[in-house]
Amino acid sequence: QVQLVESGGGLVQSGDSLRLSCAASGQFFNAYAMAWFRQAPGKERECVAAISRSGIGTYYADSVKGRFTISRDNAKNAVYLQINSLKPEDTAVYYCAARSGMIVVTGEYEYWGQGTQVTVSS
Repeated sequence: QVQLVESGGGLVQSGDSLRLSCAASGQFFNAYAMAWFRQAPGKERECVAAISRSGIGTYYADSVKGRFTISRDNAKNAVYLQINSLKPEDTAVYYCAARSGMIVVTGEYEYWGQGTQVTVSS
């Protein structure tokens, strides 16, 4: 029922910044907690950030805390991930995900986007 489309990835250099965007379809965007996951080759999928339905509550993985900021605009059916001070270790496919109700940091999300590739060169 919800379609998610990520954008904003690309090839960047260490120290650069990116803003990833996730556009959601549907009328009930404000009923979903949203999250960003990433997965690098040979690595487990990792929840890096999540945001509550209202946008008030947020979660960040320790590995990205201080560099990543998640936000949402319910009027635009969009969620964003601002990434600063990019490192090669941030290279991964980044996925937008949605679930009814509250934030979780495991992969228990109902809807997923196709992912957007972020590649950070040194």
